[in-house]
Amino acid sequence: MRRREREITDKSVLEQLLMQTQICRLGLYDGKWPYVVPVNMGYEAGHIYFHSSKKGKKMEILRQCPNVCFEVDSDVEIVTGERPCDWTTNYKSVIGFGTAVILEDEAEKLIGMRVIMRRHGGPTEGFKPESLAATVVVRIDIVSMSGKANPPHGEWG
Repeated sequence: MRRREREITDKSVLEQLLMQTQICRLGLYDGKWPYVVPVNMGYEAGHIYFHSSKKGKKMEILRQCPNVCFEVDSDVEIVTGERPCDWTTNYKSVIGFGTAVILEDEAEKLIGMRVIMRRHGGPTEGFKPESLAATVVVRIDIVSMSGKANPPHGEWG
């Protein structure tokens, strides 16, 4: 990382950012082109969860290549100034890598859906079995992640 003073190294801070975030951008690769797609997500214990339709480009790619890059950000704010070089952007972000696992077991799918619903403040009980059966739930097992913030982490108020 070029700007070491902005690096977030504390894993608990990275996890806090993942738990506060609602949207995750996934970076996928189809063998020819990169593909980036935003997903609603939940985070728990080293895993990002999201749900999807069974069909579509995202799921086609994940079935062929489960390696993913992910990015989340929060507190993004453009800070203006009198001159162009006085402008900056305040933010907190996490970028990481992981392996996507398509959950087949109904109990595991239910765990993932509950994590997602908790993150969005929704109910965690009452899923219709037919809806759960028609939904793909994906768990990303995080291999590595790093964070960055401006202003630097030590300056958060």
